[in-house]
Amino acid sequence: MLLLHGKTGIVYGVANQHSLAWHITKALSAAGANLIITYQHERFAAKLKKLISDNLESPPLLLPCDVQDDEQIENVYRQIEREFGKLDFIVHSIAYAGREELDGDFIDTSREGFRTALEISTYSLLAITRPAVPLMPAGGSIVTLTYLGSERIIPHYNVMGVAKAALESCVRYLAGDLGKKGIRINALSAGPVNTLSARGIKGFTGFLNYVGENTPLGRNIEGRDVANAALFLCSDLSGGITGETIFVDAGYHIKGY
Repeated sequence: MLLLHGKTGIVYGVANQHSLAWHITKALSAAGANLIITYQHERFAAKLKKLISDNLESPPLLLPCDVQDDEQIENVYRQIEREFGKLDFIVHSIAYAGREELDGDFIDTSREGFRTALEISTYSLLAITRPAVPLMPAGGSIVTLTYLGSERIIPHYNVMGVAKAALESCVRYLAGDLGKKGIRINALSAGPVNTLSARGIKGFTGFLNYVGENTPLGRNIEGRDVANAALFLCSDLSGGITGETIFVDAGYHIKGY
């Protein structure tokens, strides 16, 4: 039996075929889920529709959503309620910081750059979770994506590391709030993956190679590694897990060198 047969879920953050959110989407679709995918701007809709038609047998519901706009978020859930009547899981794969905040030193982070990074990368998890709770009367699962830069200094990760640290703290507090409703929430801390957004970080290719050579598994992770972990967390197989940050990084985080 398919792990997610009869379940309905939404994925925030699909940008292109290289994004982790897209790898997760493919895994969830293959597991039998009814999916909703959001996009931020109309100019992305055509490319997303083509990506879906070329790769997924069951087309998901596509909805526009800027996570900085509460009305758009509310509208997403109103449409989900009309179309499906419920929601079983949410995947939050949204992060953003201005290039100027990543290229220099962390101490030079601007007030506006800090606010933007924390609002989009961290507060958005609360913003998309709160109105979803009424659609999860029987419980559900929420998964977000984080990175080791929340715990360690990673070159040119800067304010994103602070945002991810806050995100992981939000996961724990939300787990405390939502557990009594049967809603679980966890974070996946993915190792570096060669995505378009990652390649925008100065020195990323060299760092990726270094990590791949120094993991216990002797390789970098791939999108499917993260996707399979997300599938597990969205399914009933992870029913006893909440408030956790689970590393999917080929073991890199356990090493001290």
